[in-house]
Amino acid sequence: MNVRTHSLSRLGLGGRNVRPALAGFVIAALALICSAPAPAQAGSCCGGGGGAALVLPKSGEWMLDVSFNMEVYDGYWNREGKILPDAPGSDLKQFRLNLGYAKRIADRWQVSAVVPMVRNENYYENSRTTSFDTGDTTISLLYETFDVVTCVWSVESLEDLVPAAYLGLVFTIPTGISPFDDAERSFDVTGRGFYRLDASASVEKTIWPWTLAFSYSYGIHMERPVNREYGHWVEPYNKRLGDRRSFSLSGGYTYFMETDDTITFTISYSDLWEGTAMIGGEPDPATGLRKRAVSGVLAFSNMDKSFMAKLGYSQAVKQEGWGENFPITDIVTAGVTYVF
Repeated sequence: MNVRTHSLSRLGLGGRNVRPALAGFVIAALALICSAPAPAQAGSCCGGGGGAALVLPKSGEWMLDVSFNMEVYDGYWNREGKILPDAPGSDLKQFRLNLGYAKRIADRWQVSAVVPMVRNENYYENSRTTSFDTGDTTISLLYETFDVVTCVWSVESLEDLVPAAYLGLVFTIPTGISPFDDAERSFDVTGRGFYRLDASASVEKTIWPWTLAFSYSYGIHMERPVNREYGHWVEPYNKRLGDRRSFSLSGGYTYFMETDDTITFTISYSDLWEGTAMIGGEPDPATGLRKRAVSGVLAFSNMDKSFMAKLGYSQAVKQEGWGENFPITDIVTAGVTYVF
């Protein structure tokens, strides 16, 4: 039995006889947590709230963030990047409530944690299923390379061009329900079941009212033993998901109101890759993924930047070859942030 057939049969798909609709169902189920966006949070050294990552503004000591995501599935890319539809009449959705906290621990250092609560609501082949549980938790350590806010109104010297740069580590803890835990069916899944460590770097420059930002991350999954899948005991084996890379490029414009409150609009492009998984030391060619997406975020901040509210929309680029082994989704995000 080759690796691909072996992997599919482990998921109960029967190798080469997998129907496209059922394959899409499983791809969507296994990728639920992969496509989870960062909560709608503060993400600027200036405190403008235009960014997407959980970043405490330079003037803040600690921060609470609550955001809500609704993700709607509309077909999927297969392994070759071809777009295939979901089963006729299917309705696949996931809802996430993200609870975030960030704390400054030194002049240039901050830590944060995000815990998602996940609800799946799916109608597939005349059957409706729902599930609710925690998702995978992330804990972050972030270093700021700058001492003072780098936002400027005009460029009068080379120093005014220096951007705000962040270096970070993000540790993902598999607190969600994965196919290797108590999940009995694909859409009980709320997490991936693997620890992952990401190294990240981001650069942001604001020359009011314009902001440009770039971020990149590289993540390594840790190998784990597996002895059950969807509630069924299986012959033990070791599995490690492929390394993950992602980058995003964004630009924003900030409008200043008469009260000195601000409204910021940000547009961004993101690209996510994940390499081939290893099963028992052998590559599984049925795995690996890619997703490209564009998004827009509208954010309001009060005068002292202690309160921020955001509304965002993200859409996968629905073009042949712009994704692999991944669902095509639209994501609506709303959130509020309090900085103390």
